[in-house]
Amino acid sequence: MAGLWSTQGVLRRKPIENITETEGGSGEQLTRVLNLWQLTAIGVGGIIGAGIFALAGTVANGKAGPAVVLSFLIAGVASAAAALSYAEFAGLIPKAGSAYTYGYAVLGEIGGWFIGWDLLLEYTAIVAVVGIGISGYFSFLVESAGAELPAWMLGAPGTGDGHRVDLFAALLCLLIAYLLNRGMRSAARFETAVVALKVLVVLLVIVVGFFHVKTANYHPFFPFGVSGAFTGAATVFFAVFGYDAMSTAAEESKDSQRHMPKAILYSLAIAMVLYVLVCLVLTGMQKYTHIDKESGLSSAFQSVGLGAVADIIAVGAIIGILTVMFTFMLGVTRVWFSMSRDGLLPKWFAKTHPTRHVPTRVTWIVGVASAVIAGFLPIEEAAELTNIGILLAFVVVCVAVIVLRYRRPELPRTFRTPGMPVVPALGIVFSLWLTTFLAWQTWVRFAVWFVIGLVIYFGYSYRRSELARRQPQNPGEDVR
Repeated sequence: MAGLWSTQGVLRRKPIENITETEGGSGEQLTRVLNLWQLTAIGVGGIIGAGIFALAGTVANGKAGPAVVLSFLIAGVASAAAALSYAEFAGLIPKAGSAYTYGYAVLGEIGGWFIGWDLLLEYTAIVAVVGIGISGYFSFLVESAGAELPAWMLGAPGTGDGHRVDLFAALLCLLIAYLLNRGMRSAARFETAVVALKVLVVLLVIVVGFFHVKTANYHPFFPFGVSGAFTGAATVFFAVFGYDAMSTAAEESKDSQRHMPKAILYSLAIAMVLYVLVCLVLTGMQKYTHIDKESGLSSAFQSVGLGAVADIIAVGAIIGILTVMFTFMLGVTRVWFSMSRDGLLPKWFAKTHPTRHVPTRVTWIVGVASAVIAGFLPIEEAAELTNIGILLAFVVVCVAVIVLRYRRPELPRTFRTPGMPVVPALGIVFSLWLTTFLAWQTWVRFAVWFVIGLVIYFGYSYRRSELARRQPQNPGEDVR
């Protein structure tokens, strides 16, 4: 047992000095095609979505009132603590896998395995949940145009009369898988163009809405008390990450060590500025008690006689949420690819396309899996599969950046997390605090998935990983 829980057992670590895109017996590698602004667009695409088009109105109406702007700021500061930690690792370890790879390199194989294992489910479920959300907007637009779709294709069983499958949500998941399989160069161009269009819609909301703001609507600013702003922060926190999934594309960046840290910070900064401005416009245009919980921005513009803008916002919501699907499907496929290349999962999954150099097998598997979840599970049940893995990944990365800073201070870092160790410690505390808001069903689901992962790791991964195959012959030698 002592040998098992040692640096030659489950605590063996990937050697940071030798981590490159070609490490691993499979020889599979990804192509470096992404520039700084394409990386930033992927990050913005993952962060800006449901937070602006749905959560802002929900939190303003029932939890924080006009103080929803503070909710986003609090969540943004907490998320920034984790983002700064991600940025340091992104500049140090230019390898696919994000939190999985960082955990593997610093905390050992068992830590990396479980973060990677959990992110496989979390990211896939996020893709499905977001797809279901887009489907709702699509149905709204079709109905507003006077058309009528057959009931069987409008939702998962149990979500309405005659519902059999959410066909539009399932097809969207398959569409994103198709785009990612076309190659990262073309996929990134699509994502950048769509993100630019989404940002233009958000700027339209801010500029037009500014002229209809009534300062009287900001009073009272704390209708639910100061605690309401913090409660709201726990809700909207799930709208201010996405850079973590973007960081899984490190191997596909032209200059990952310089560009990835900048892209992480730029994407969060851009998203936070837009979030704050939209919240100020939303709560200034309409009294918080009158804001629609499901379509806050659309209802606000309808309330001032701008129905055409409300329709544009609905289209923008579909476009905006589509980019979230892209970012998180990119994330899950790169984590899976990295785990398979490292031997923790069968190498068959790490096979890349001979000319496009993308992991086609895992991409289609994730596309089909997310399509099944989106098509046949109600959004509430699908949402229960998300959140906890992201928070635990944040904890792992923040812990790892502290540990590595003191264990290996001499390593060349293109970006250094400021305020060490206070800043990453804040990320740890806030992420753990947010887990207390999760439903008990989420913890049960996590425990079941954890046990399944435990069985797979000790039954397969422990003996088949690349580090196990290269186990040192000298009993006293450390695999570092």
